[in-house]
Amino acid sequence: MQKKALLRFNTAGSVDDGKSTLIGRLLYDLKSVPSDQLKSIENASKKNGYDYTDLSLITDGLKSEREQGITIDVAYRYFETTNKKFIIADSPGHVQYTRNMVTAASTADLSLILIDARKGVLSQTKRHLFISSLINIEKIIVCINKMDLVDYSEKIFNKIVNQFKNISEKLNFESIIFIPISALHGDNIVNKTKNMKWYSELSLLDVLNEIKTSPQYSIDNPRFPVQYVIRPRRKNYEDFRGFAGMVENGVFCSGDEIVVMPSKISSKIKKIFFGKKEIKKAQKNMSVTITVKDEIDIGRGDWIVGNKNIPVLKSKFNVKIVWMSRAPLINKAKLILKQKTREISVLVNLILSKYNNEDFSLKSKPNKLEINEIGEVEIVSSEPIFFENEIINSPCANMILIDNVNNETVGACVIGKNE
Repeated sequence: MQKKALLRFNTAGSVDDGKSTLIGRLLYDLKSVPSDQLKSIENASKKNGYDYTDLSLITDGLKSEREQGITIDVAYRYFETTNKKFIIADSPGHVQYTRNMVTAASTADLSLILIDARKGVLSQTKRHLFISSLINIEKIIVCINKMDLVDYSEKIFNKIVNQFKNISEKLNFESIIFIPISALHGDNIVNKTKNMKWYSELSLLDVLNEIKTSPQYSIDNPRFPVQYVIRPRRKNYEDFRGFAGMVENGVFCSGDEIVVMPSKISSKIKKIFFGKKEIKKAQKNMSVTITVKDEIDIGRGDWIVGNKNIPVLKSKFNVKIVWMSRAPLINKAKLILKQKTREISVLVNLILSKYNNEDFSLKSKPNKLEINEIGEVEIVSSEPIFFENEIINSPCANMILIDNVNNETVGACVIGKNE
């Protein structure tokens, strides 16, 4: 039996564009909502005075979300069709919770952006679009929602499509697909609707089933950030020393020649364990324990990599950043940079530029970055970080910045090109 492909996608867009309702409708029409949950949602809808089932409640599970009618936290839902599996991350549209959208998009293969047909492209829509581009999401589906409230107008649909294209052409997306929908009534969600005969393309579900995503990693460049050193120190394991973590890229096999970063010391893989079971190879997303042939000083934050195309070490570099703290980012700020399991003290040497959220133009050398602003900064690190251009969507590229006083995550960043 052929293994089903897995597609991860997140919803994005401004507040009240109907993201949660869309996911609820998709799950409802696919009969992927448990009967007890559906009964609870029907009761909650009646309690709120609705004469219909509020499908947004399928993902908006927090009490505060149901009271306010908005999404706050990221909600993950799973469903599958005959040929594909899906994981949806429903992210909030409110500007206050932009950091949660970054979290949702960080593991997505594509972004599904919703636009209210009555309002068109809004500021938060643009911000979510830019963040999707920033973290290297290559494919976008744009659902122009609430078409029922504009009499299913083809003219309004085309106007928003043109508006969106004028904005997105400044960003590097591989493909953008536009679909007119009504999440409330199910138009063009699972099945094609008769209310928009002028639309001749696929429904949303058909697009999701057919869309192909680019490989998110290279098989030829294994990467394994060490999370934990295992030393059992008990009978029959007195000399055991293993390195636990998750394979972030490529494939490791017993006997492979490897290099430990940042020391650049070479060795060979002795054994690989999946739990207590010894296996011959480990591939991306597998959590395993690796032992090596030689006695080498390896600790948390070090990386075990293949002996070809090893990462470059740099202590001065540029990153594009989404700033997520209420306290503004200023020049010479001291923070902690986390690159997978590696944590390093860094200095924000200079804020190089800030992006205008409306047209993505750049302002050179601003004094600071405020919350939810996006910019590019130059960083100097106390120890070198790993940097590479050879791997598509490299596991080295995405990092976070942490306040070294209160341990709050204050920024999400992607390594930029160093001239």
